[in-house]
Amino acid sequence: MSDEKRKIGVFICHCGGNISDYVDVEQVRRAAEQEPGVAVAKTTMFACSDAAQQEMAEAIQKEGLDGIVIASCSPKLHLYTFRSMAERAGLNPYRYVQVNLREQCSWSHREDREGATEKGVALVCAGVARAGLSQSLENFRVQTIPAVLVIGAGVAGMRAALALADLGLAVHVVEKAAQAGGWTSALGATFPNNREGSELIETLRQAMEKRETITLYTGAEVIERSGSVGSFTVKVRLSTGDTLSLQVGAVIVATGFDSYAPADGEFGYGLPGVVTLPEFRRLLQETRGPLIVNGRRVKTIAYVYCVGSRQEADADHPEAHAYCSRYCCTAAVHTAILASDLDPSINQYHLYRDMRTYGKNELLYEQAGRKGSVFVRWDPDGPPEIRRDDGQLVVSVRDLLDGGDHMEIPVDLVVLVTGMVPRPNETLANTLKLPIGQDGFFNEIHPKLRPVETVINGVFIAGAAQGPKTIAESVASSLAAVTKSATLLLKGYAQLEPFVAIVDAARCTGCNECLAACPYEALEKTAVAGRQLVQVVPSLCKGGGACVPACPEGAIDVVGYSDREVTAMIDALVREAVHA
Repeated sequence: MSDEKRKIGVFICHCGGNISDYVDVEQVRRAAEQEPGVAVAKTTMFACSDAAQQEMAEAIQKEGLDGIVIASCSPKLHLYTFRSMAERAGLNPYRYVQVNLREQCSWSHREDREGATEKGVALVCAGVARAGLSQSLENFRVQTIPAVLVIGAGVAGMRAALALADLGLAVHVVEKAAQAGGWTSALGATFPNNREGSELIETLRQAMEKRETITLYTGAEVIERSGSVGSFTVKVRLSTGDTLSLQVGAVIVATGFDSYAPADGEFGYGLPGVVTLPEFRRLLQETRGPLIVNGRRVKTIAYVYCVGSRQEADADHPEAHAYCSRYCCTAAVHTAILASDLDPSINQYHLYRDMRTYGKNELLYEQAGRKGSVFVRWDPDGPPEIRRDDGQLVVSVRDLLDGGDHMEIPVDLVVLVTGMVPRPNETLANTLKLPIGQDGFFNEIHPKLRPVETVINGVFIAGAAQGPKTIAESVASSLAAVTKSATLLLKGYAQLEPFVAIVDAARCTGCNECLAACPYEALEKTAVAGRQLVQVVPSLCKGGGACVPACPEGAIDVVGYSDREVTAMIDALVREAVHA
């Protein structure tokens, strides 16, 4: 425990049964109230509810608590909720410790209530030990530059640039391609209103030209980034080969996606008359009369869904895309409607694994059916086979909707409904230190609570750069990134959390081991009284602590997660395990 006498409050949440069904919360409470320094120990049904927060705030004020432990769910969900509650009650928010009793205890040990309870007691006691050593900390401020770099000039990037400019911020848009617009510019009619993609992009382009605070660089690429949130220096290689240095306060990454490219022979790809959905869309866009392919009028089309999505890894697909691309089903049925409008006599078969025209797009699915599309569901263990017999394409499939009957469908055209895959952006990811998820797309901190933020303060992701999205969804995420950027920059300063590394200059030998360990380049060498020492750049430090074990002299610690606090937690865990 700390050298000062502490008064700690412990609040244990039932979580509506998510915790209390598997952990004896009353037993945990009784154990917690016996811990040194604990003045209050209570249980509550929902700690995150307004009523429970009010009760905790009153306990803080009435009992004069100088530290609290809340044992509930993951801190990813309510860390800021409880910090705000503590602050409203007059308690420094960094004297609050959260213990994860749900994900790390009750949900992990549903078949062992006694064991889960023992673990819950140990976790709460460890939280009390840390709370006993917690300190009052303050956020620190950094000044911000009222300018934003948008990487990518597709529909998400262009829409973000317009919104930022309308908020009074300078915007630099860097597009790797020779022209702005991305995939949307070549889409043709888009759903649900059949507006041409090129028309949509042209509208955005003209609007950007009218904003004097927007500068567009095409054929350009980001090659270097330095600085930190509020004041980034970004170097851009222009199409001329020259290098431009930009000063911005935030970065929005909207680099888009690539379309899956089937391997030769995959679902018949490579055979005459087998095309991908993007290829078929271009064909429809260019056709002004009967649909002709390979010199023959197309009378029957088969769409094969989930090509390049929901794959199992195998020899042919070592980097399988296990996720659902979400937009493909809607895109396919919308394309079928366009084909029917072009030639109502065309027969169309949709061979799908699962149909996911979600939300209002369900109307397109119904419309395609009314226009004559036939939907056939195939078994993942028996996907459709495409072959060519005597110059005729034949699709072989078992129809699960009709008792598993085998079907042979002669067709003139096979359209492989390909999904979105992450665009190769290794250089950009390394330059910006962007995290990449298991699906290969850029990864946000939390899909619900912080859906466009990355672990790098001031760097946001939007559009299909973070996963498959429709145009509407891409625009929505880009506007979310705009809101986050504007909130950060319009105040003129940003507040950062105090959990940063600190270096004991007396023990530092300047060996450089910590510099190699830090993934965020938050440590730098400096000369002090003739000695080469390491110092921390607080605005770059994420408090991850990779530098701490790397230091052979033990000269580095992390504020709020000090060796002393962590050791106290370990001691409490070991003590409880021994007693158990």
